Amino acid sequence: MKPTLLILAAGMGSRYGGLKQLDPMGPNGETIMDYSVRYAVESGYGGVVFVIRRSMEEDFAKLILPRYADKIPVRYVFQELDMLPAGFRVNPERKKPYGTAHAILVAKDAIREPFTVINADDFYGRDAFQVMADFLTHVPDTKPATYAMVGYRLDKTLSKHGTVSRGVCQTDQDNHLVSIVENHKVGYTDNGIENIEEGLMARYDGSEPVSMNFWGFTPDFFDGLNALFEDFLRKNEQNITAEFPIPDVISHLMVTGQAKIKVLHSNAEWFGVTYQEDRAYVVDKLRQLED
Repeated sequence: MKPTLLILAAGMGSRYGGLKQLDPMGPNGETIMDYSVRYAVESGYGGVVFVIRRSMEEDFAKLILPRYADKIPVRYVFQELDMLPAGFRVNPERKKPYGTAHAILVAKDAIREPFTVINADDFYGRDAFQVMADFLTHVPDTKPATYAMVGYRLDKTLSKHGTVSRGVCQTDQDNHLVSIVENHKVGYTDNGIENIEEGLMARYDGSEPVSMNFWGFTPDFFDGLNALFEDFLRKNEQNITAEFPIPDVISHLMVTGQAKIKVLHSNAEWFGVTYQEDRAYVVDKLRQLED
């Protein structure tokens, strides 16, 4: 069974200053998503599902979908605050999206096969898609379940224009994930690479594997996701900024023994556009790639 690519494209892009998912950056007007879809097709994926907001639909249908019509089956689903399990209502003061795990959850009725999850605005490299496709095509049917993530070197994922959030991974001798340490202000300093978050200072040499939201799951991943989201909503009814991110779900599954996460290594290069100043770098890298 060919895997599906799930692209999370509903992010606000607040630090970047616009809808970077629709920003043409390649030498022929390609968006970063175009490269992800191209590499998915080349790696044997059977379909693509986009998660977008309703307010993006007109631009998305006009500017993005026609690019892929003759290449791979494509559909999209919406992520909105009011998309909650039965019995729950949105806190009227909440404006912030619920997070990446909620974005996966809204796609549960659109996916029936092993699938990969990526961010729309990140460039992951061709090799990463092939490595994950190989895993998902032969993923073992085990208990606990076995999922996967592609790990990137920390020093290959930083911005020169400010700090970023990175999940630094610890693995065991079999390359299974042991933990993800979230660093919300990691970047270059006079002392090298450091997390400068108050009370959570840490220094890294740059070789540490980090999660860049490149995950591989089987459909049973959806089974427990809804229950975990309901628990999150009950605990955070009055917390209008709380998020439901993928790493929290992964940590819960590992701690409770429900899943193992295989960390896949790739020689692909990652780059993205966290800040507007990153755009020129990405444009230059994509031009070099096409050359």
